[in-house]
Order: sequence, then structure tokens, then C-alpha cells
Amino acid sequence: MEKVTEALVPGSDIVVPPPGPPERYRATVLDEEISFLGLKALLGAADETKAGDRNAGLAAKSARHREAARTILSSLTLRHLYDHPLTDDDGNVDSVMRVNYAIDLAVFAEIESLTVGGLKNHLLRSPGATIARVGKALTGVMAAALAKICDVHELIFLARRISRPTKARTNLGLPGTLSSRLQPNHPTDDLRGISLLLYWGLSVGAGDALLGINPAIDTVENVSGLLRHLDKLRQKTGVPTQICVLSHIKTQLACLERGAPVEILFQSLAGTEKTLTSEFDVTVELLDHGYRTMREKGPLGPDARQFMYFETGQGSEFTYGKHHGIDMTTTEALCYGLARRYDPFMVNNVTGFIGPETHLDNFEMIVSNLQDHFMGKLLGLPMGMAPCFTLHSHITLEGQQMATQMLTAAGANYYMDVALNTDRMLAYFDTSGHDDQTLRELYGKRVTPEYEAWAIERGIFRKDEDGSLARGPNWGNPRLFLSSDAELQGLVATTPALHGFENAGPRPADEVSRRVRLHQAVGREATQSELRVGELQEVVDFRVIATEAPSKEAHLHSPHLGARVAAADRAALVPEHRKVQILVSDGLSAEAVHHNAGDLLPVLLDGLNARGIPMGKPILAPNGRVKLAEDVAELVQCELVICLIGERPGGDALASRSLSAYLVYCLREDETRRRAVAFSGNPEVRFEVTVISNIYAGGLPPLEAGGAIAEKVFEVLERRAAGNRLEALLLA
Repeated sequence: MEKVTEALVPGSDIVVPPPGPPERYRATVLDEEISFLGLKALLGAADETKAGDRNAGLAAKSARHREAARTILSSLTLRHLYDHPLTDDDGNVDSVMRVNYAIDLAVFAEIESLTVGGLKNHLLRSPGATIARVGKALTGVMAAALAKICDVHELIFLARRISRPTKARTNLGLPGTLSSRLQPNHPTDDLRGISLLLYWGLSVGAGDALLGINPAIDTVENVSGLLRHLDKLRQKTGVPTQICVLSHIKTQLACLERGAPVEILFQSLAGTEKTLTSEFDVTVELLDHGYRTMREKGPLGPDARQFMYFETGQGSEFTYGKHHGIDMTTTEALCYGLARRYDPFMVNNVTGFIGPETHLDNFEMIVSNLQDHFMGKLLGLPMGMAPCFTLHSHITLEGQQMATQMLTAAGANYYMDVALNTDRMLAYFDTSGHDDQTLRELYGKRVTPEYEAWAIERGIFRKDEDGSLARGPNWGNPRLFLSSDAELQGLVATTPALHGFENAGPRPADEVSRRVRLHQAVGREATQSELRVGELQEVVDFRVIATEAPSKEAHLHSPHLGARVAAADRAALVPEHRKVQILVSDGLSAEAVHHNAGDLLPVLLDGLNARGIPMGKPILAPNGRVKLAEDVAELVQCELVICLIGERPGGDALASRSLSAYLVYCLREDETRRRAVAFSGNPEVRFEVTVISNIYAGGLPPLEAGGAIAEKVFEVLERRAAGNRLEALLLA
């Protein structure tokens, strides 16, 4: 089939009704009148209670108020929702909301008089083709409203009836299939470790959707190297699939211009323009440019009907404080309305990735995933799901497994293959190839046809006499792709958190599972650890400050508190006008600070002093978050803050000691800020950030990290840029 050639509708040509003042919505329950001012408040109150919405003050006050809000919402017509676009904090319709109004107006004219409840009834009585047709006429707000009045059975029933197949090199989402995206992430992008994790994933039947790496280092040079390595492994193994490195879209486009095999173009999305531009450094215009570039120059050529890949997940807009009073489910639906514009090959939902500030426990994560899957498929997207968790939340492996059972029943296109559920670089816990295979066997699912033929030929799968697909003699054996046991052991030596290759049926052997769970337990304990100030004062003479987080629990569950210096300490941080300020905080693991500071800080200080860089006295801040660096920068008026902070624990027990360095550059000079605005498309940009992560004994050793951070500081100060703009300047 030929590649999609439809032109993107310019944003200026998308008609959006002018927003008006908020309406008052009322319902009477017994002798109580319950009211909500504005559609945003009504939508928030109608949802299941979730940590992010509670923290934002959007959740219903009680079950009675929630059901009253649902009753009102159910009675509103689709035309009413159409006529009341949600606005940003300044009362304007932003670019993400505008794109959501690019709907099939002819179909909308047929259904506009239906209430939200009437729409639900209509869809429950309709075949899948009708549901899919109606979805083309809905905005994200309409999809969110519908999701909020559906129960679990209805979310699963409706989503199950919608089929959203796509095609790149291979076909994804065909009926009866359950695919996986193989994610061989490595904390230092070591190509040997990536190879082992990829071979292991292929051996358990994973990767038929995509071979995709999240890079630890987002530079054109590194991402190009990863792309070429993935392409080499794809050709070596002969596996029929496609490849992607999930770096920033600007990095990938630069790689494509230099001839790297960018087969699928990736970007994370947000449901408000302010989050998209300020935090993700992306605009709708940039996404349009990426789509057009891939349509013209993508290496898969006419073989691919689709070539874009987006990741989303409830909560990022709230976490960054740029949700404009819109609840998490609705902003997530707005992401899908944006993604739909580009007819993507795949969309992956990672609700649960952020932490307890958005989703506290298993129930909140599970119901959000079911909502997201339903809304995405309804709006026309090929939904893959990644119900996931971090160790500082109350979400567990059991909750994740419950979510995958229900999402498989709902017809999810694919899951992730993160070996033994443990992401060694991003420090979170996702689905695994073992999970994918278990669910295939439970629900009678297969891999993509092209991959199935390849895997049968290599003994990974076999066909039984009745035609069903079963595990073959080589299932779960990564040695299949290697020339010798010695080669396997060489790769093993470079890869953390392996825990063991042994299997029992489609599951990891019990001894392997016990190791995984023990390491998770150690990581959970690290999130509760406290900074031992006296010990750290022996390394460096710190000045110690407090944040607004009064306790460890408040710090973990409300990140905004750790992003501000406490009122009592603000007066002590006066403008010093030094170039560099070092800030050390626990973040999500005080153990990371204690196991790295002694080696790292002396090397870093020596390196900065050798260059004669003026520094403020180092600051130590218990219960701090990365955004605290911005507050400190404004108070002491420095050019650059080096924020050394504990990462969230993940991987193996050793990874609970992993530190990151955030180099937060302040855009103070008018000309520097002008260039940053031009590069990012964000007129409000105030800081640029470069990150050096995975600093610990199993990643970048702290002694080496001290020197690496110092060198990167020199580049930031010399070029007067950080983040993607710095990398672009270094390539020029």
C-alpha cells in the first residue's frame, strides 16, 4: 500500500467556537443542591478519585458529589461540549485544544444532539465499525466525558469492539494478535548490554511491534550510534520489525538528516500547549514538520502506511503545574486528539510512570489505564499499553498484572518487553516478554504474521497440530543468537539486573522471581531513606536549607513542596551573582547521595576551581526535587545550578544508589534568552537543562562523573546554552 499523502490541516483553518464565561451546573440530591462552576470543575468531579486530581483540587468532595457530577455530565449534549472549549489560564484556546477540533463535522452533525449518556447507550448497541466512525467526530473532551460515566465492563466492552491495525515494515494490531515493543534500555547505553537484552527479548517472542531504546544520552552522535546498532542487530537476526530510538524529536530529525535509519519517529506528548512547549520543548508546528519530513524521507519508504510513535500517560500536565485546571483523564484525552492528527503507527500509554503524586495505588493506576485505552481507541489510535509503577508509589507488580489481564480482554494492541519487568535505565517497572507470552497463552493470541514465521523457523515458537502457536525448544534462550557461551558471558558481564534466564513455562523460574522481588524491596526502602547531614558535612562544608516539604511522606506525594525553599530559609539565600551553585538533595533516594558524594564532589570542585569558576558555598537540601534548582537559582542569582539528586530506585538493589546531575542554566541575558526562545518556540522559557544520569557503581562511576560534570559545565557556560540547544551548537 502507498504511504499516507494527506496534507495536515493548518491550525488556522480548524474552527473552534469562541469560549465564553463558565456556566454553573447544578443537581439536587435529597435536600442538598450540588453545583459546579464551569465544565472543567464538572469533568474533574465526575472522575474516579486519583492523587493528581486530589492534589490539584479537582476531585469530587464525596461519592455523592461525584455521582451528581456524572449525572449532570451524562445529561449534557455533545453540541454543548463542542460549544464550550476548555481554555488555558489566560482564557485562550491553546494549540492542543485547537487540533482536537479537527473532527469529521459531517458525522458530528448526525450525533450532536445526543447526550453523553445517550452516546454511551448508542455505542453499547452498535458494532465496532459504527463505534470507530463515531470516534472520528469526537474531541478529546467528549471522549473523556464518556469515559467518566463508563464502568469497568463498559470500558472493556467498547474498546474490545474497536480494531485499529497499522502498518510500517510489518502489520500491527491485527485481530487475534498481541504484540510487544522490545525495550533493551541500558543505564550507560552500552551496546553489548543492549545486544544481550535485545537477544533475550527476541528469544521470548518479543519485539514484533518495535525494537525501541530510550537513550541515556540524548545527543545526535549517541542516538545515531544506537540507531545503527539496532539496525545491525535487526539485519543480523533477520527479525521482521522496525526500530526506533526514543530521543527528542529534534535529535531524531538531525540523525535522519545525517543518514541514520530513523524508521519510526518518536515523541512524548502532553495535553496542554504549555506543558508541550515549556517542558517537552515541542510545538504542534514541530510535530507537523517531523511528520512531513518522515513522509518524504523516512527510510521505510512506501512500505509504511504509518511512521509516527507517541507516548503519553496521565499526569504530566499536573506534575508540571500546567494543567490549567483540567483533570488528568481529560488532558490525557487531549493528547490523543493531538496524536490522531498524525495517523501514528503506534501509541504507548505509560500511566503509572510518574509516581504517587498522580496515581497513588493499584486501583488508581488500573482504572486510569482502562480509561486511557478506551479513549485512545475511540479517537482512532492504535493503543499499546504499559501499566507501570515506581517504587515510591503504592502500586505493585500484582496491580500491574491485574491491569494487563483486563487490558488484554479490552483488546490492547501490544505491551512492553522490559526484561523481568525491570527498566535498568529509567528506573521504573513495566510489563515483560514473559507477561506478553503468558497473556497470549491465556487469551489465545499470536504475534504478528511476519514475526511468527520468522520465530517458528528459529524454534522460538512452533505450531501445534490444531494450528495454535506454542513455545518452541528455543523459547527463552538468548544463546540462540550467539556463537558461543563465552560470547554470552561477555555480554552478561556488561548488563545489570539480569537476575537469571531460567524459565518455568511462560513465566520466570521461581528463583528468578524471588531475586527480582528482593531487589524491588531494597529499592522501596531506599525511597524512604533520609539524608544524614552530619556525614555529608564531613565531605563538604554545606549550608543546609529546608524545603516546603515538612516530612518524607509529603515530599514523596507532593513534589511541588520539594521544589521551593522553605519560607524560614529564603532570607538566608541572597543574591551572590556567582557563576555556579552546587545543590545536593535526596530526591527519591538519599542512599544515592551517600554512596556517591564522597568520590564525586571533590573531583567536581577541583575541576571547577582549576578553571577559576566562581562558586557559591554548596547547598544541601533534604526533601528536595529537581525543580528546587530553579528556585535556588533565582534566590542566589547564579548562572548555573548543578543539582545532584538521588534518582528513583529501579533495576537491581545497587541501582537504588543511582544519582543524577541536572545542570540548570539560567537564561538571564536578553540575547541568550532570545536565542533560546527562537530554538524552543516557547516565549516563556527561563531555564535550559542538561542531564547526566545513572551515576553509581553500576553505571557512570562517581569519580568519572565528577570530571564529566565539570566538562559539561564548561560547555554550558562557554556556549551559554544547555539541553537540546547546547547539543545543536556543539554539532554546528
